[in-house]
Amino acid sequence: MTEKEVDMATELLQFLELNERVNSISYAKTKNLEHQKIVGLIKSLQVHEGVIDASQKTDKNWVLSTEGKKLESSGSYEFNIFKRVPADGIAQSELVKDKNDKIGFSKAMSNRWIKVDKSGGAPKIFVADGVNPTDIVRDNLSRIKQGSPIPDKDRAELKKRKLVEEVTIKSFDVTKGEKFTTKIEKAATDLTAQMIQDGSWKTTTFKDYNYSAMGIKPSAGHLHPLLKVRSVYRQIFLEMGFTEMPTNNYVESSFWNFDALFQPQQHPARDAHDTFFISDPAECDTFPADYAEKVKRVHSEGGFGSQGYCYDWKYSEAKKNLLRTHTTAVSARMLYKLAKEGFKPSKYFSIDRVFRNESLDATHLAEFHQVEGVVADYSVTLGDLMGVLQAFFHKLGITKLRFKPAYNPYTEPSMEIFSYHEGLKKWVEVGNSGIFRPEMLLPMGLPEDVNVIAWGLSLERPTMIKYGIDNIRDLVGHKINLQMVQDNPVCRMDF
Repeated sequence: MTEKEVDMATELLQFLELNERVNSISYAKTKNLEHQKIVGLIKSLQVHEGVIDASQKTDKNWVLSTEGKKLESSGSYEFNIFKRVPADGIAQSELVKDKNDKIGFSKAMSNRWIKVDKSGGAPKIFVADGVNPTDIVRDNLSRIKQGSPIPDKDRAELKKRKLVEEVTIKSFDVTKGEKFTTKIEKAATDLTAQMIQDGSWKTTTFKDYNYSAMGIKPSAGHLHPLLKVRSVYRQIFLEMGFTEMPTNNYVESSFWNFDALFQPQQHPARDAHDTFFISDPAECDTFPADYAEKVKRVHSEGGFGSQGYCYDWKYSEAKKNLLRTHTTAVSARMLYKLAKEGFKPSKYFSIDRVFRNESLDATHLAEFHQVEGVVADYSVTLGDLMGVLQAFFHKLGITKLRFKPAYNPYTEPSMEIFSYHEGLKKWVEVGNSGIFRPEMLLPMGLPEDVNVIAWGLSLERPTMIKYGIDNIRDLVGHKINLQMVQDNPVCRMDF
């Protein structure tokens, strides 16, 4: 307790010494203090075992509402209407001008304090014959304010009009304890070296330890919501037998990012408005020469049953460095490595950042995470792709799926994945998928009867839906609320 609180507590104990029992509400009124302050003092005194005994009691009381306080001060609506009616009458349009006047007029008519005369055309209001009323409503409100009883019928009427309300009041009855004293010493919380040296610890009163207290929460690191959702996605892939691909190269060459995926060099995605190109170093020429020649041939002349794009493929375009626009560039590297080391059926996944020159808004950033899954095996089909997707999304808690034909430069056939969103009550796109084209796979040296199915989806949008975030800038970037990172629960994908 502070020094002021100690003085107030001492004053309370001195008051209790002269009285057999003290009620917290009565004492608060006597001292003109807030009741909660007295309750706080009583609880502070209870720490000193045996000084006081306090029992809590609950009482129900009637108090004036905000409107009731107004009427207790200025009079009821009906009585004010009655007072405004002169002996020679008044036009109803002049008497009744607002909502409160309408209430007062209705009540005054019901009480038969006034009457309406329509003989002259427009209604005119007169005082009823032989009435001299008093403002019973105001009188009853004043009695309730003072704590005096009123008839149940009158109180029910006031409650119906929302002029009074019943409240529950909790108070304490305080009596002297076994170790009652009017002197309160602040209990020591720590045993100091000085106490041991001078022996004062023998007579010092120590504060009891609260072994039920939760204690101070230790400071620790917290996982960002994106990392929580990422860990769930990663666990699902691992449970399905996938191997994680290395995705630590954010800077890619145009060759692996576009050309190896059979994406033509004049494709709009290669424009600076969609892709971040690197100025230093601007070029990279470390991709395999023999493989590059095969990629050049299939682009410019065709091959493997394809006529290609029939244009002059240039090494200068393939050498350009950029921030990767998708993790499919990593998938291309892994499939090429798989072909060179000797093909065997494989399943890969990756979850990492990609970069696109997007216009920033509530759902788009210039960098985001792509979740990608790839399955390479003999003679896998579109049906296999749909089955794997059903299994994958089922583990996410998404069971209602639809597939729509789409176009991608490096997959054929291609499908957009839609799920029914119960909150939005509509089908929303949740990913893209397809079977990699032969023009992409065969130059790598993969067997002709090997197909590769793949799909990709976002990490940010499911996280926003999961945690109720409607602006991606509140999830990633300098505007993020760090308290949100600490408070958000463990992620469970139960869409």
